[in-house]
Amino acid sequence: MYTVTGASKHSFKVFGFLSDERAFASKAPALYRVLMELVGISGTYTAFMVEPEDLEAAVQGLRALHIAGANIGVPYQEQIIPHLFALSEGAKIIGAVNTIVRHGRYYKGFNTNALGFMDALGAAGFKTAACKSALVVGTGGAARAAVFVFNWLGIPSMVVTGRQLKHAQKVVTHIGGGQPDLLASLAGQPITANIVINATTVSHADEAPDLATLIKQIDLRDCQMVVDFNYDRQPNIWRELADRQGVKFMDGLPILGHQATHALALFWPGLKISPATVAAAVKKFT
Repeated sequence: MYTVTGASKHSFKVFGFLSDERAFASKAPALYRVLMELVGISGTYTAFMVEPEDLEAAVQGLRALHIAGANIGVPYQEQIIPHLFALSEGAKIIGAVNTIVRHGRYYKGFNTNALGFMDALGAAGFKTAACKSALVVGTGGAARAAVFVFNWLGIPSMVVTGRQLKHAQKVVTHIGGGQPDLLASLAGQPITANIVINATTVSHADEAPDLATLIKQIDLRDCQMVVDFNYDRQPNIWRELADRQGVKFMDGLPILGHQATHALALFWPGLKISPATVAAAVKKFT
């Protein structure tokens, strides 16, 4: 199921999850603890709520407390970058960090969302090799990870949308792939996309009634899957979109589970967690 080299799986380590007030609603800490228990590694994982003006102090606090690593949630996946001493190549290309690992006295930033997203698509049976078009809704860290994956896969047609065109343009320019467009332009026109990704924080109509109205007007063609990076939103406007199209829907829990395996491998070098173990962990929360 796993192998550990370079660091004993019994070496107790402390990890955290940094976000705003959403930190305590996230399932990330509980899911990480379940995975750690399933593979028999020793440590603890907890949530930390951080105010925007305290982000730098929070990173310094992690260092002072000898926290081995942490995952970074919204809205700090881009804002945390100036407070890190180095970035992995993947994090540099994506322009967002969701995992930080202690190196000596400082932290290095990584992005495991992209690999987790790709693993989750494979586990769900989505044939990425046959995908010719993609629509990404959002311009934050999750959107950047999705665009990175689609660009790496060489998908011929990709549209990145946001409420402001300049934000979509920034994502496309930074990663080097895709066509920016305004979110509002999606309404009332046929959209050809084999896969649709919601990388915004909105999944429930009450969170953004205008977006919910727009999603109801989308006319998709040739769609095979709708993916929502969020989870536990009922009713879910993206699931309803998938149901109207008669296509498969996947929410963010499998993505969270698969990206966690890559983060834990950074925390414990050499750690390998099987897809079956990920599925068992995710099942506990569904």
